[in-house]
Amino acid sequence: MARTLVSVATLAIVATLSACKPGSDTTAPAASTPAASTPAASDTAANGSAPASTASNQPPAPPVSHQPTGPAPVEGKDYVVIANGQPFEPADGKIEVVEVFNYVCPACAAFEPQFAPWAKSLPSDVRVVHVPALFGRMWDDYARAYYAADVLGVTERTHQPLYDEIHIKQALKGERGNDGMDAIAAFYGRQGVDVAQFKSAASSFAVEGKLAKAKQYIQAEGVEGTPTMIIDGKYRITGPEGSTREDQLKIADKLIAQERAARGGH
Repeated sequence: MARTLVSVATLAIVATLSACKPGSDTTAPAASTPAASTPAASDTAANGSAPASTASNQPPAPPVSHQPTGPAPVEGKDYVVIANGQPFEPADGKIEVVEVFNYVCPACAAFEPQFAPWAKSLPSDVRVVHVPALFGRMWDDYARAYYAADVLGVTERTHQPLYDEIHIKQALKGERGNDGMDAIAAFYGRQGVDVAQFKSAASSFAVEGKLAKAKQYIQAEGVEGTPTMIIDGKYRITGPEGSTREDQLKIADKLIAQERAARGGH
């Protein structure tokens, strides 16, 4: 329990102070980096399992308000306008919120407990899309895993558990090393997913197409790190210097309201 609580505190620090960027997969985090609190191998071997997920240790999230408050967001300070930006999946006509993320990213793992309740409580005219970042090596493996889970229809029930497996239980290495698709598939197997079906989906033409689309979108939108939120393909949220993830969610609410008004909504 003590180790789990330390991990929760660590993720909270990461959420506030950092983001994950391309190239961060080339070496393991330095010993002084909070996200690198890896449990000793003897602990896992002795106990037979890694520490429990944070899911049961966190209090219920408070109600989320999407009512914009305060001054309007400022271009160049709170967000960047994306030249010729387009929604990732514009088919349903809703205002799109993209979260560019990756399971290996400690900052994404720390953001998830804030982002998930915010995303689930958005108005019906807003659609949330997750786009996994492909920054090389293990990043690409986990992007492939996300889309394999998507093809199989299991992302909703495996999304948070995979974050926990990497960053809380540390049963998978994430950015600390290369897990490989066999180890990742084994995780999905423990979630009740047929391992053979998962591996087949991961190497399928459908997943290859989704990966190519995600990579093209991330490059076109100028994404430099994760997590990154993009509103309707037009606005990439940055937040002013010193801002928190909560601040960025408030900016997102304001930009959603701005886009709704531009469409003639209220």
